[in-house]
Amino acid sequence: MRSRIGLVRFLSQVSFRSTWAQTGGAAIALTLGVAACHPKSAAVKPVPDGNSVIAKPGDAPTRPDEAAMRTEDERNSVGIFRSVAPSTVFVTQKRVVVDPWEGTQSEVDSGSGSGFIWDKSGYVVTNFHVVAGAQALTVTLRDQQVYEAKVVGLEKRKDIAVLKIEAPAEQLVPIEVNNVKHSLEVGQKTIAIGNPFGLDHTLTTGVISALGRAVQGAGGVTIRDMIQTDAAINPGNSGGPLLDSSGKLIGMNTMIYSGSGQSAGIGFAVPAATIARVVPQLIKNGRVEEVGLPVGIDPNQPWERRFGLRGVLILNVKKGSIAEKAGLRGTHRVSGGRIALGDIIVGINEKIISDYDDLYTTLDDRKAGEKVTLKVRRGDEMVNVPIELVHLE
Repeated sequence: MRSRIGLVRFLSQVSFRSTWAQTGGAAIALTLGVAACHPKSAAVKPVPDGNSVIAKPGDAPTRPDEAAMRTEDERNSVGIFRSVAPSTVFVTQKRVVVDPWEGTQSEVDSGSGSGFIWDKSGYVVTNFHVVAGAQALTVTLRDQQVYEAKVVGLEKRKDIAVLKIEAPAEQLVPIEVNNVKHSLEVGQKTIAIGNPFGLDHTLTTGVISALGRAVQGAGGVTIRDMIQTDAAINPGNSGGPLLDSSGKLIGMNTMIYSGSGQSAGIGFAVPAATIARVVPQLIKNGRVEEVGLPVGIDPNQPWERRFGLRGVLILNVKKGSIAEKAGLRGTHRVSGGRIALGDIIVGINEKIISDYDDLYTTLDDRKAGEKVTLKVRRGDEMVNVPIELVHLE
């Protein structure tokens, strides 16, 4: 759970540290120039006055006159928390620890994050980086009932994971989704609910600070259309819901930019429109139906790095495919055992393709059957190749 991912990015000529808002004790970090901190778990001590009462999600105000004295914004926040907190869950990784001296083994918590209930069938949505590498997972509901969870599907390039728990339908409160991207505006209210530092059902509020952000995700490619918010997001909030003033899901809290490893008012959420598109595919197929080109490429791009190439090298072309019919060429051996590089994709329509990230994000929202024009470098020549996109297996 203490894995790290490097990222170098300069914003206004200032070096930031970007920390994944993930586990209470082990945040996955995107380091901007320096190593990231790993915040320790926080602890809260109750006040021993004998009269303290802790409000729980779903509790009604004890005094109506006090509720009437709240501001409109306060009443809105309280109402959303009461209605959506039951949809918010805690996701915990479990690992088996072996004591070689005693010859025993035990299961211990190794990290935690947040998530939300998708439907009455027991599907739960969270971040990919919350569950990555887990030996076992549990999901804790609002009533503190704990259920074993199995992974149904993963889409690491969007940092989305779907889990399944076997819980009674009456205990499951699905979240309501606002997947209309164009309904969001900078300045509108945001509410984040999650499990920061292992603390039970925590709410923070803020506004949408920016829309359409492109940030590199845990899967190594850029996640587009990210929502930026100043609502406090801390380690453990990952996978939790970001809501609008109607209590509908507008995003999933995923990462923060921070110089200390804790919230600095710059958080990012995967948009609900992306979640609404990806989750049903993960539930149905266990993976996302990807649209692309019927050619072989390596997302890690070892050949491109070795030869200092800009673009995406075609390694092979399937015989009889539309790629072969379009005239695309793959990498192959020639006489003497030498390697002849295949076509290098450097553009799609008007978009410049410098690497796999560019290729993936350019094709991400396109559909099978759509025709595009590839610009490829073939030796010393530049060639335009019209081709039709297909579903990738």
